[in-house]
Amino acid sequence: MPRMFGTDGVRGLANRDLTAQLALDLGDAAVRVLGDDSPKPDQKAGRRRALIGRDTRVSGDFLSNALAAGMSAGGFDVIDAGIIPTPGVAYLTSVLNVEMGAVISASHNPMPDNGIKFFARGGFKLPDAKEDEIEAVLGQDWERPTGAGVGRVSHDSNTATNMYIDHLVATVAPIVDGTQTKPLKGLKVVADCANGATSVVAPEALRRAGADVIVINASPDGYNINKNAGSTHPEQLQAMVKASNADLGVAFDGDADRCLAVDEDGTLVNGDQIMGILARAKQREGKLNHDTLVVTVMSNLGLKLALKEMGIRTVQTNVGDRYVLEEMLRGDYSLGGEQSGHVINREFATTGDGTLTALTLCKEIVDSGRSLKSLAADFPQLPQQLINVPNVDKMAAKTNQAVLDAIAREEALLGDAGRVLLRPSGTEPLVRVMAEAATQEQADEVTARLAQVVADELAL
Repeated sequence: MPRMFGTDGVRGLANRDLTAQLALDLGDAAVRVLGDDSPKPDQKAGRRRALIGRDTRVSGDFLSNALAAGMSAGGFDVIDAGIIPTPGVAYLTSVLNVEMGAVISASHNPMPDNGIKFFARGGFKLPDAKEDEIEAVLGQDWERPTGAGVGRVSHDSNTATNMYIDHLVATVAPIVDGTQTKPLKGLKVVADCANGATSVVAPEALRRAGADVIVINASPDGYNINKNAGSTHPEQLQAMVKASNADLGVAFDGDADRCLAVDEDGTLVNGDQIMGILARAKQREGKLNHDTLVVTVMSNLGLKLALKEMGIRTVQTNVGDRYVLEEMLRGDYSLGGEQSGHVINREFATTGDGTLTALTLCKEIVDSGRSLKSLAADFPQLPQQLINVPNVDKMAAKTNQAVLDAIAREEALLGDAGRVLLRPSGTEPLVRVMAEAATQEQADEVTARLAQVVADELAL
């Protein structure tokens, strides 16, 4: 059977795949697996605590109540932080010293979907083994607490949000002699909040840091999250940046753990280019540990080649920001992320944080005295093509000799000026075939040839 937990928690169609009963059961199972029975000095009478946050989807109402019910029935006091970005939950899980955090969100997915993901003590996403433990005890009977042993649920959205905003602003704009510094003063920014969880947080943080902020898609109604907005639909942002003569635009997804940007001409700047800009800035400041950026297999070869010229090496992981973080922790690296806009800045965060990325990108524009267009141009992207090949034995892509021979031929043809990548889908009988090359025509041709071999050799 496939794992219940995917690359970023449990996801599905809300009230069909992800029901109130499943949310309650996940809360019940999570307290059993993630709970630490030893009382902490700051916990009253040794009581254990959990923190819950969510994005703006209407289904978040019933799912957060159900999840809190499962946790409190398991003996945990639950702090419901309401609508708050995923990285906000990670941050608060750490600073409030709670046993665990949980986020109800489907990130960039359409409104009808939703999801549940957990953070362990310290604000770190769970490893696969710990998620498997939660799944293993799901729905099992156990001796639940009674009487004074059951937990309480409290709601404190304002305090949680303000703590998180204070943290974000302090990363780029410290208070000096009792006065808030304004390092982004004079910078005009358009912020597309995707009608999601950062609709309040990002505009406020950017303004407090001194930026002149034009806000779009920050009127969530429970139904419009990610709808023709945010990082998956940047067209409106691109038009607004040009129309308002802004210096740049920033686009978030529904739970604001990712950020893409738009330069002054309305051209999209992807996560690879943002990571390149921030890696070079950290290297200049002496804060890029081991002169290394952690990326995934999907990062463009152009980024790696540009960084190599700057004396910055790259370490590669599987797709998923938690795999990026695992490698960052293993190698003591300070920056990593994904082409999609997840950027993990370990100096300030334990997970991808879109608002933090926007703030640090804006600060580098000011500090460098260069435009975003100019900075991004230092990290050109090689032409890329991606073809999804459906209805195939996806696991055989790693062992079929004809496929392996075809990959070897194409790699020899491309040499150091390109690459190929075959990735089995995590949820479908599908293989993703990608190629990067010196020209778009060559990338298209290589991808088409490989896709045909995969379709012929691995057909179900």
